[in-house]
Parts: sequence; C-alpha cells; structure tokens
Amino acid sequence: MKRNKFAVAMGLALSLGLSAMSGGVYAEKVLKLGHLNKDDPFDNATGAMTAVFKNLVESGTNGSVIVQTFPNGQLGKDAEVLQQVKIGVVQSGIHSTGGFASVYPMIGVLDVPFAFPNISATYAVFDGPFGAKLAADIEAKTGMKVLGFGDSGGFFNFTNSRRPVKTLEDFKGLKIRTMGLDTHKKLVSSLGGQPAGIAWSEVYTALQTGVADGQMNPVPIIAFAKFNEVQKYLTLSGHLFTPYVWVMNADFWNSLDANEQSVVSYAAKSAIVAGRGISRIIEASDRGLPALAKDLEVYALPAAEKAKFQAAALPEIKAHIEATFGAEGVEMMNAFLDAIEQEK
Repeated sequence: MKRNKFAVAMGLALSLGLSAMSGGVYAEKVLKLGHLNKDDPFDNATGAMTAVFKNLVESGTNGSVIVQTFPNGQLGKDAEVLQQVKIGVVQSGIHSTGGFASVYPMIGVLDVPFAFPNISATYAVFDGPFGAKLAADIEAKTGMKVLGFGDSGGFFNFTNSRRPVKTLEDFKGLKIRTMGLDTHKKLVSSLGGQPAGIAWSEVYTALQTGVADGQMNPVPIIAFAKFNEVQKYLTLSGHLFTPYVWVMNADFWNSLDANEQSVVSYAAKSAIVAGRGISRIIEASDRGLPALAKDLEVYALPAAEKAKFQAAALPEIKAHIEATFGAEGVEMMNAFLDAIEQEK
C-alpha cells in the first residue's frame, strides 16, 4: 500500500515538473510544447522551430526550464491542444490559423487574397507594429501569451488534376479542398471554384479518388504531403500567407522569473527565424519546387493575371470580414493592409 502511494506521489511530482536531486526536491519548470509535424529540424518549419527553441531555452536558463516537444499532433488536434494550453495542461503550442480560429475567429482577417508583394514582406508585417497589435488582441481575447508568428511554408498555391490554371476562366468549376475557414471557402467560390471542406488526414485520398479536383497549400506542404502523386498541375498563385500562431499558457509565462521570460522570448524569436529559413530552403531544394516540377506542370501566374484573380476575390472577402467581425474586424484588416502597403 505504501509502495503504491509512493508511486502515485512520484508520478504526480514528475507531472508537475519536480525532480529529485541529492536527496532533495527542487522545482524544475517543464514546458510541454506541441506541434503538428515531425520533430526533425531539417524536415519542416515547426521541427526547426522546436529544436532551436529547446536548445536556447534549456541552455539559456541553465536547465531551470526544460522543454519537452510533442510532434505529429500527439496531444490531439489543433483545437484540442489550444484548450490544453489555455488551461495549462500543455504549456505551449504552435498552431495553424485553421486550428487557431477555434479560439480566435478574427484570425480570418489575414485571409485577404494576393495582399503581399513578396515573402520578405510577411516577416516585416508580423514582426512589426501590426504583429504586436494582433498579438495584443489575441492575448486580450484568449488569455494566452503570444510568442510570435511563424512561417507555415510560404505562400499558398493551387494544384489540381484536371487542367492547367493560367487564367481566371481556367479556375472555374474546379472543386478545391480548403481548411474549414469560411474565408478560404469564400475565396475559392469567388474565383468560380467549388470549395470542399475536407479533413487534412483525408486530403490525399480525396485527391486520388477525385472527390476533390485540387487543393491549396504552400510548396513545402504540397511536397511533404506527396500531392504530386495525385495531382497534375501546379499554379504558383501566391494568393495567401497564413502564419503559424505560437502561444503559451499565461499562468506558466507569469511563473517564469525575469531572466527566464527574457530567454523564452528571444528563443522563440530565433526559432521563428530558423523556421522561415528551413521553409525557404525546402521550397528551393530538391525537396520542394524542383522536385514537384518533375511530376507536375508548373505555371507562375503573371502579375496581370493575379490582378484579375484579386479583383474577383477581394470584394467578397472584404464583405465577409465586415459581415462576420464588424467594425473591429474591418479596423484590424485595414491595419493589416496598411502594414503591407508600407513594405511595397
């Protein structure tokens, strides 16, 4: 009986991040960090982010904060993990905008099509005053600490199995898989396509069987998911950029001393830079666009055609944002667009 009580006590101590040392017990802060992909820093952005973060936090705090990573959605789906972060069962998570919409629906204001002139502008916008404004609003509405906005793979592009998409007319009638975000569905329908909300785990099969004609994702994700095996055409449209949103439980953040908070903050910023770098490397290497080009017919939309796509989609997306989020959403969207304009 005593043995069982001891085992239970030790299990509880370990779950709270307590470790025995030299006959005594000291408080060791354990930071559980969940993300969606492999724990391989050379395979994907979140793998790179978590590896850099863990190294900098543990070394910078002399081990007073220990980072445990949980890759491949081990802790559950995005929305489930967000709830775990919120109540402190998990201390931190890196989330897609699709999942993050479950706690902060207004993340949809970022889905203004064809808004960014280039990828470097996305970094400046999310690292600058607009990113700070968005983070403050997220913190006020969710109660979670925002560590930053990562690169989920770059700009979204379209693939499909039916025909090359070189003009707006070519897009019409295509059934395109989207995330569950209403803004993504509105985007596809405004361009004349048919949006299909299909779970990520079912996308490959849906494309393979023709349940969906195509999908939209950044190049590294298209390559990672091996969609080149079930698609024929890749249109480099660059129509959206959706960041990873990296959050931390507020109580855990407040439990850190000033030095630990400083280390965690700069470690997250450094990790985000690493994630951006690996995304660009994968995109440009034989694991990205060059590899996809061996199987897919690739076409980059010229600026004039992008303008036609934007003209078709922008009014509907703006109207949806206003109808859904009201004046507050319009104000955030305008702040977003103003920040982008300053980078052109």
